[in-house]
Amino acid sequence: MMRGMYAGVSGLKTHQTRMDVIGNNIANVNTVAFKSSSVTFQDMLYQNLSGASGANAITGVGGVNAKQVGLGVTLGATNINITGAGAAETTGRGFDIRLTDSNSTNFFIVNNGSENVFTRSGSFYVDGAGNLAMTSTGYTVMGWQVDPVTGEIVKDTVSALRIMKPENMTSPPEATTDATMSGVIDKNDPDVSSDTGLVKNLNFYDKQGYSYTARFAIKKVDDNGNFTVELDSILDSNGKAIIDADKATNADLEKLFGTQKTQKVEYKLQKSFSVKQGKMYYTDNGGKEHELKYDNALQTYTYADGSPGSFSLKDVYGVSQDMLDRIDNGKTTVDPTFNGVTDTLVINDTRVALDLQFSAADGTFVGIGGGNNPSAILKLTDPVLFPNNNFEDITIDFSKTQNTNNGGKSTVSMDTGNVNDKSLGKGKKLGDLIGLFVDNNGKIFGSYDNGNTELLGQIAVAQFANASGLEKLGDNCYGTTLNSGDFDGIGLEVSADGSKMTSGELEMSNVDLSQEFTNMIVTQRGFQANSRIITTSDTMLEELVNLKR
Repeated sequence: MMRGMYAGVSGLKTHQTRMDVIGNNIANVNTVAFKSSSVTFQDMLYQNLSGASGANAITGVGGVNAKQVGLGVTLGATNINITGAGAAETTGRGFDIRLTDSNSTNFFIVNNGSENVFTRSGSFYVDGAGNLAMTSTGYTVMGWQVDPVTGEIVKDTVSALRIMKPENMTSPPEATTDATMSGVIDKNDPDVSSDTGLVKNLNFYDKQGYSYTARFAIKKVDDNGNFTVELDSILDSNGKAIIDADKATNADLEKLFGTQKTQKVEYKLQKSFSVKQGKMYYTDNGGKEHELKYDNALQTYTYADGSPGSFSLKDVYGVSQDMLDRIDNGKTTVDPTFNGVTDTLVINDTRVALDLQFSAADGTFVGIGGGNNPSAILKLTDPVLFPNNNFEDITIDFSKTQNTNNGGKSTVSMDTGNVNDKSLGKGKKLGDLIGLFVDNNGKIFGSYDNGNTELLGQIAVAQFANASGLEKLGDNCYGTTLNSGDFDGIGLEVSADGSKMTSGELEMSNVDLSQEFTNMIVTQRGFQANSRIITTSDTMLEELVNLKR
C-alpha cells in the first residue's frame, strides 16, 4: 500500500517532467531552427517478495516465477529531434541563411568570445566592426578567408568572417585595353568632308581608375572611300588636355618620364609612299609610282632614276627630325627601308592618324593603311601625347565599320570593350562596395559599382558523428559532448555531401503542434491516473486506521 503511494508519486514526477518538455516545445513553436524534444520513461527497481525456482525432476513439481513489486517510474531519456528539418520561412534578407541537409546534419560555427559553438539559426547581420554575426546574440560567424595573392578560399582553421574590412570596401581599377569602332561612315556626310572632320569621343580609364576622353576626328581622304581617324587630343575628367605636344620641351618630357626613355615610337608611311619587296615608292598626283632611294647623310629620299627632287623624313613618316629630337634628345631614328609590319601609326606633331581603307565594291572594311589587320594599337605610353605611365596600350578594332551610302549620314560610334566580348578590356574605375550576397556553397561575394564581383570569404559548417548527442546551451546554440564527437577546428564546405545554403530564408521550428497537443492529453491523463493511485491508497490507509474503532 505504501509502495503504491510512492509509485504514484514517481508517476506524478515523471509526467510533470514530460509536461515540462512539451511546454518548452510549444513555447518555442516559432523559434528559428528550434529542435523539439521528447521524453522516454523507464520503470524503476523492483522489490522481490520471493525468488524464482526451477522445476524439480525428482518430485515432478514445476518451477515458480519470482514475485516482484515495482517501485514506480523514472525518466529514461530526453531525445532531441535534431535531424528533423523545419519548414522554410522566406524573409528576403540576404544574410538570412537556411541550411538544407542532404546526408548529414550541418551546423553553422559561431564564436561566443571564448569558444566555438554551433547553431542552425542562420539569422545573421554585419555588426559595427564589419563581422558577420548572429542577430540574436552577436556571436561572430566563423569561416574561411581569401588568399590575397590567388583570390581563392584557403580552407584552414576557421576564423571570424570580417567581410567589411577596409580592403574589401573597394575593388581595384582596371586600365582600358580594348575598344571598337562600329557603324557606317558615309563619304557624303558633310562632317566627314569638313576640315574638323566627324568628331567622336572614346572614354577610357588608366591603371589608377582615372577617366579620360580620347577625341577622334574622322576625315575623308578621297572619293574612293578612304578615310583617316585622327587622334586630336586626350582630355582628363575635367575636360583639360593632359599635354600640349606643340609646347612640350625636353625638360617637360624628362620630368614626366625621366631621362631613360624606352618607349618604342612607331611611325607610318604617309599615304603617298609605300614599300614593296623592300623598296620605297612615291605615287605622284597622276597616280604614277616612282622608286626612291635613301641618302643616309642627308636623311632624305630622292628619285632612284636621278630625277631632281627629294623627300624629308616628315614627308615620308609624318614626323620631322625636330620632333624626333624633342622626343628622345635626338637619339630616335627611323628605318629608311620601313618594312610596313608595324604600319599602324602616323604621328604628326600634334596628333596620331590611322588610315582606314574600305573595299570599293561593297564598302566593307578591309584594313588599315592597306594592311589586313582589322585593328590598330594606340600607344598611350608615347611621351609626346601622354603625361604618365599609367596607361595601357589600347587596341581599337575597326572591323565593324562600313563605308556605304546612308543618305549622307554617318552612324559610326566608338566604345570600349573587346569586339567579341564587350565586358573584356573596357577598363574600370575604382569600385565602391554596394552589395553583398551568399551563394549556395556559403561563399560571400561583394558587388561593386564598377561592375566587379569579388570573393570575400566562405561560411564553413560543422558535422558530427552523433548530432543528437550535442548539448543544448540556449540562445539557439549547441555544444559538443563526449557522445557527440569533436569539432576539428576546420569544418567542411556545405556542398561536400550535396547540402546547400539558401539565402533569404530561415529554418522554422520543427515542433509538430498536433503531436504535442496529443502528447499533452496523454500526459495529462497519465498524471491524473497517478494522482488516483495516491488518493486511493490514502482511502485504504484511512480504512485501516478505522479498524481500531
